[in-house]
Amino acid sequence: MPRQGPTFIIAGAPRSGTTWLYELLDRHPDVYMAKPARPEPKFFLVDELYALGVQHYYDAWFSEAGAYPAAGEKTTNYLESSTAAERIYAHLPGVKLVFILREPAHRAYSNWAWSVMNGLETEDFETAIAKEEEREGNVPARLKYARPHAYFSRGLYANLLRPYLRRFSGDQVLCLKFDDIVRNPCELAVRLHRFIDVTPRPTDAVGLDVVNPSEKRDEVMPQDAIQRLRHQYSASIRDLATLVGPEFAEWEDR
Repeated sequence: MPRQGPTFIIAGAPRSGTTWLYELLDRHPDVYMAKPARPEPKFFLVDELYALGVQHYYDAWFSEAGAYPAAGEKTTNYLESSTAAERIYAHLPGVKLVFILREPAHRAYSNWAWSVMNGLETEDFETAIAKEEEREGNVPARLKYARPHAYFSRGLYANLLRPYLRRFSGDQVLCLKFDDIVRNPCELAVRLHRFIDVTPRPTDAVGLDVVNPSEKRDEVMPQDAIQRLRHQYSASIRDLATLVGPEFAEWEDR
């Protein structure tokens, strides 16, 4: 019998490692990851897809997952949608949620670099930050969900997580850090595998490099811009640490 939807969903801040998590879990023999990886399902995010219905559209992503103990999908931008939170809870109240977050100042810069690389940005970083609110109010319909110029607002993680934390119990939500992809990838793998109830396989993380890098290897975010953004994010980071764990407080102190 086809599986009725996923047992877990991966989301997070763009440029924070959601694709790395997808690739990691796709290596595990007991985990089915919805395919193709691109384009992402986006079912609970995009109104037109949601209108197609769970049984007629969404469940098809998991039609081959029945033999697997765990099954999941990745749609990065679910994190930034309170509507997606409401829809996921309505259809999958028992699902587990994995969010991966990145230090917000560097995440914003990486997002800007990605938009530049893909021809969606012509302004320098600080000008783009200054214009964000104006641009967000005038985003073309075709970019409604991509939001290519949403650099600063996507780093206000506490506000973005609240619609999920209000609906789902604490043991259904796992918040991970992009930092650990670099510093402790095998430990991250074990933590994630245990959360989705499969046998831990730390070596699945070996040789799995950061996926879809946007910054050039020698490109460095301007130090003055870092400091200004960190000051702007400081209250949100403290809020995040209170909501989901003190490990995130280190971002304020860098």
